[in-house]
Amino acid sequence: GYSQQEGVDHDETFAPVARIESIRLFLAYAAHKDFIVFQMDVKTSFLNGILKEDVYVGQPPGFFSKQYPDYMYALDKALYGLKQEPRAWYDVLS
Repeated sequence: GYSQQEGVDHDETFAPVARIESIRLFLAYAAHKDFIVFQMDVKTSFLNGILKEDVYVGQPPGFFSKQYPDYMYALDKALYGLKQEPRAWYDVLS
């Protein structure tokens, strides 16, 4: 992700998140009304985002294919470190 350039390797990276004030207001209201509040966490969520752009990666360190030593691989889904991974996950949810 550190070598990605905006407009070349990716377009949109913005993923909307709730502001802390909104969360506090929600929790205060829920406490006032005696609501039960649940939370959840999606493990490896960023790895489930579908990429809109074509992203190619080289072989990772420690992995070597004798048959194809210079192969580049096209990603189907986002990887940790990509600039567009938060947006790709948001698009899956929306």
